[in-house]
Amino acid sequence: MAELAYKRVVLKLSGEALAGSQYYGIDPKVIKCIAEQIKEVHNLGVQVSIVVGGGNIWRGAVGSAQGMDRATSDYMGMLATVINSLALQDALEKIGVYTRVQAAVEMRQFAEPYIRRRALRHLEKGRVVIFAAGIGSPYFSTDTAAALRAAEMEADIILMAKKNVDGVYDNDPNESPDATKFDYLDYMEMLNLGLGVMDATATSLCKDNSIPLLVFNIDEPGNIRRAVLGEAIGTYLGGVNK
Repeated sequence: MAELAYKRVVLKLSGEALAGSQYYGIDPKVIKCIAEQIKEVHNLGVQVSIVVGGGNIWRGAVGSAQGMDRATSDYMGMLATVINSLALQDALEKIGVYTRVQAAVEMRQFAEPYIRRRALRHLEKGRVVIFAAGIGSPYFSTDTAAALRAAEMEADIILMAKKNVDGVYDNDPNESPDATKFDYLDYMEMLNLGLGVMDATATSLCKDNSIPLLVFNIDEPGNIRRAVLGEAIGTYLGGVNK
């Protein structure tokens, strides 16, 4: 068996990654492909927990910018992450991966309440755990939820899976053909350069708790496996690469 670089990970999936080329909603073929990639690393013995965004259905900040109450708009975004989490759970369990959804807000008909010790026990038993509804409070992003859950789960790394982006660049590569990709960055460099990898709250949580981050392209099949094996893909943030 291949040697693992990371044995417990938090996979951060953007909502847009689940939409595929349709840019809205959930593409069953895309979510099936992602589930198969997760199963591949799960079979290697990696303990996997997942935080899913909701941008393919609703973005709280967009609703707020259009005049909606910010807290209400963010609550709607939390519900969007629950929809995505249930869809991902369904895709995983259809291919034989036992999965639990834990929500930061109470909705017992759909998901377990988030309890740290229970989540850790699920991981130890070989189950994939999907964390839904962010941290349960408005004004916080799912990036912050990923950083917080990574700290609570004592994860080795956050794997930040992006759609159509293979790492962190100094400029938008879609707009600047001469944009330069970074292989390694520390968190202070990221903040000083103003790179929009994750919001400042999430970045501070990762920095203060020494949680590394790997930004990579989820559209490339096998990239999650390459990430947990420590292969040189994407951009590594948070210190010296393993």
